[in-house]
Amino acid sequence: IRDEKFSDKMKDFLLFKNLEGKYLTLAECLEENKEAHENTVFYVTDEKAQSQYINMFKEAGIDAVLLAWFVRLKKGEQVLDMGSGNGIVPILLAARHQQVHITGLEIQEKSAALARRSVAWNHLDEVIRIVTGDIKEAADLFGKASFSAVTVNPPYMTGGHGLTNDRSSRTIARHEVLCTLEEVIREASLVLEEKGRFYMVHRPFRLAEIFSLMVKYHLEPKRMRLVHPYVDKEPNMVLVEGLKGGNPRITVEKPLIVYREPGVYSDDILQIYGRSDKVS
Repeated sequence: IRDEKFSDKMKDFLLFKNLEGKYLTLAECLEENKEAHENTVFYVTDEKAQSQYINMFKEAGIDAVLLAWFVRLKKGEQVLDMGSGNGIVPILLAARHQQVHITGLEIQEKSAALARRSVAWNHLDEVIRIVTGDIKEAADLFGKASFSAVTVNPPYMTGGHGLTNDRSSRTIARHEVLCTLEEVIREASLVLEEKGRFYMVHRPFRLAEIFSLMVKYHLEPKRMRLVHPYVDKEPNMVLVEGLKGGNPRITVEKPLIVYREPGVYSDDILQIYGRSDKVS
C-alpha cells in the first residue's frame, strides 16, 4: 500500500469497515465524513489497537463530540483540554482546526497513555501533547495566562452519594471525586490569557451554579446552546462559552435536537457527524 503505483491501482478495491459494520472504499469513507472531518479517516490496522480506538470514541459519547464542534479556534492558538481522558477532544479539535497546538491534561495515567497512543496513531505528535497531572494544579503546571482557549467536559455529578472511596475511571469521569466545578473554572481562568475563551459541556440542572462561578472567576458567559434529546423533551446538556475579562452580554443559540425519532439523528447532528444513516 505504501507503493504509490500499487496504491493508486488498488484504492478502489480496498475496503474499510466502519463503526456500523459497513464496508467502504477510502473515497467513500472520506465522502461520508467530509463535513465532520474533511480529508481525515480515523483508522488503525492492528485489531487490538483498533478495538481500543473504537472504544475510545464510543465511551466518549456525544458530549465530547458536541464540545469539539462548539469550540471556535484561530490559527496558531494554544489550547488546553482539561480532563482529556482518552484524548478524543484534542483529536477532534486537531481534525477541525489547522495550525493549532493542543495540550491535554489528564490525571489518570492509564487514560493518558491511551491518549498518547491515539495521538501517535494519527500522526499528531507535533500538534497534541498529553500531560499527566491534576486539574487543580493546572496553573502551577503550565503557568498563568498560558493559553488562548480552554476546553473541558468535567464531571457533572457532585461528590458523595456513597462514592467517596470509589476511584474507578467511570466514577472519576462522572462524579466530582477528584475536582469540583469551582476548581475547574478557577484553574481555567488562571491559565487563560486576557480575552481567552472557555468552552464547557455540562448539565442544565447546574446552569445557575455554572454562571455564578464563571462570573466569580472573570469568565463572562458569552454564548450558550441547550441540547435536547428530542424536540419535546427538556434539555440534558448545555454548551457554554465564556470570555475572560469580557463584558456582560450572552447569545443564546437555537436549541440543538439530537434525535428526530428513536434511532434517527436530527439533520443538525447528522451534519456534525458528517453522516446520513441511522444509529445502531
